[in-house]
Amino acid sequence: MREIIQRLTETYGPSGLEERIRAVIRAEVEGLADEVWVTPLGSLVAVRRSGGDGRRILVAAHMDEIGVMVSHIDEKGFLRFAGIGGVFPRNCVAARVLFENGTTGVIAVEQKADPDKPLTLQQLYIDVGATSREDCPVRVGDAAVFVRPFVAQGRRLIAKAMDDRIGCAVLIETLRRLGATPNEVHFVFSTQEEVTLAGAQTATYSIDPDIAIAVDVTGTGDTPESRPMAVELGKGPAVKVQDSWMIAHPRVRELLVAAAEAAGVPYQMEVLERGTTDAAAMQTVRAGVPSGCLSIPCRYVHTPSEIVDEEDVEGAVRVMVEALKKA
Repeated sequence: MREIIQRLTETYGPSGLEERIRAVIRAEVEGLADEVWVTPLGSLVAVRRSGGDGRRILVAAHMDEIGVMVSHIDEKGFLRFAGIGGVFPRNCVAARVLFENGTTGVIAVEQKADPDKPLTLQQLYIDVGATSREDCPVRVGDAAVFVRPFVAQGRRLIAKAMDDRIGCAVLIETLRRLGATPNEVHFVFSTQEEVTLAGAQTATYSIDPDIAIAVDVTGTGDTPESRPMAVELGKGPAVKVQDSWMIAHPRVRELLVAAAEAAGVPYQMEVLERGTTDAAAMQTVRAGVPSGCLSIPCRYVHTPSEIVDEEDVEGAVRVMVEALKKA
């Protein structure tokens, strides 16, 4: 899966501008699904139909990534910006960003910023090498993503946008390996998860599934002086119990646990204190959809260098295949 993971993580696609990453994913899934279509908000849906009497299941991973958007250009061509999604100032300093038109910028800090006080986004700016507002190669409203190459180091995979291109990779590989199933499975590669969850919410309304499962990343508690959390890299995918926006439906949680045990995959139970996934939006659609989430442990979430373990990714694929193949 390394080749597809690299291609996914290195493709431009901030929230609201997912056209390029959608095209990459569409090329992977069109030959594997019975039907492929795009929702009005840009989410990609690949459907595997069945002749059985199983359930209509929706599985989702979001295509979009965090980024920055130009909010002002000064007379010398320096850019002020807003975050797209959860962008934290301390993760931005000296980072490079790439705009849709190919322009590269460097994020820097105002010299007057007090080093003894927490940074704010308002104290940061982007230098794109311009000398004036007139020769600046980007405009207000243009969006950029962080730039980092994909690196495989032993079992550890390092890249920007693992959140949630690694979930997209799991769905693609699940679709590739899934054989006959009595269920009608809708693989949704959603838009705008980092800002509104709107892509998954609207796709779920259209599909009207019996159950829904998100595949996304989660934080870990295995780094020095980390916030206590019973999730570690390399110990298997995590079955979500709760996050800050939702409580996983018990039956969906039991389904994922049973699938992991049947597939012989080690798994962890996840309680995430901050953050959420598409499942939070999917469960509130129409009269309510029983929803849950299978999470890939990930260090340094929402930074330009996120790390996952290859065995956890493989385990997530096996759990999803097992969960979807039975009525």
